[in-house]
Amino acid sequence: MPAVAAIRQQKRSIIDRHAKPDNFKGATQVLTTLLPVAALWYAAALGDRLADADGLTAAATLVLSLFLLRVFVLMHDCGHGSLFRTSSLNKALGFGFGLLSGMPQYVWAQHHNYHHATNGNWEKYRGPLSILSVDEYDALSRPRQRSYVRRRNIFLAPFGGFLYLIFNPRVTWLKGTAGLARHVLRGKIAQPGVSVRTHAARYETRHWKTGAEFWHMTMNNLVLLSAWALMCWLVGPVLFFCVYLASASLAGGAGIVLFAVQHNFEHSYASGDLGWDCDSATLHGTSYLALPGWLNWLTANIGYHHIHHLSPRIPNYRLAGCHAEHGHLFGKVKRLTLGDIGASLKFLLWDPRLRQIISVAEHESARLAAAA
Repeated sequence: MPAVAAIRQQKRSIIDRHAKPDNFKGATQVLTTLLPVAALWYAAALGDRLADADGLTAAATLVLSLFLLRVFVLMHDCGHGSLFRTSSLNKALGFGFGLLSGMPQYVWAQHHNYHHATNGNWEKYRGPLSILSVDEYDALSRPRQRSYVRRRNIFLAPFGGFLYLIFNPRVTWLKGTAGLARHVLRGKIAQPGVSVRTHAARYETRHWKTGAEFWHMTMNNLVLLSAWALMCWLVGPVLFFCVYLASASLAGGAGIVLFAVQHNFEHSYASGDLGWDCDSATLHGTSYLALPGWLNWLTANIGYHHIHHLSPRIPNYRLAGCHAEHGHLFGKVKRLTLGDIGASLKFLLWDPRLRQIISVAEHESARLAAAA
């Protein structure tokens, strides 16, 4: 039986068997993540206070970035409702993990759920690197083509992490809130008899889609800024921002890279609307990133991404078991290792005709061959 047909036939039974969140396992993951984060902040502060102990602060910052990566993945699981069996626990801990990672969790989860609903449909979702189609790339000038490739260099990932986790969530909220305030003020001047609530409900912005998203962004930012002020008071502003910016940027950069190679790799499935199939995308457009055991733990098994896209309701602590039990179904899934990441990130173009992700070098060679 073809692999896609086998997956389609057995998917329901696999999900029923493995999509079973457990509150105790979820709580254990929370404690084994938050306690080390607190200890690492203590170590960073201690290193700053002790003479000749700068190495302790630097080491604590580096390890903290790994734990913040784990925080982000657990936040991601809460958004899927898969870390805990209880919905209220997923919501509460998701909000808390969003504070630690700097991301408004509810808003992020809505965008991420769209990714799951359109996985493999590159006409609707272009991934974290926002890659271009070959036609869009060809329409760029040569300098802009070179810039496109340079800006997706792996060594710029920490800068991308800074923008993704620290800068953009604050700036988009401020810009959107300022626009809302202007809209309401102008509305009250033009129609003083209309309530503020009604004027606010009429406001449209690209920064949020619903009132729930706005309020979650607001709560995330207000609580987070208060936490920043508290940490500045506890450990000092210089130490806090040095450690926080470095660790969050590294964690965000690592997250962007990991997410990218889970969908951007050599000739990965990349359909348009016509002919798109979610099961084909799971099997051929999602990778299995085989990581060392310690890194699997720190990334909450997100490397088993093919299982995660089979069903996001399967908890991270059941992904490896599901893969082992049903490995015969996933022989066609692209297996990557840490050593393959650099090469995979070179696949930066979507070819709608081939329905694949290809490299710039491949595209240039094909174009030269066609012109010959």
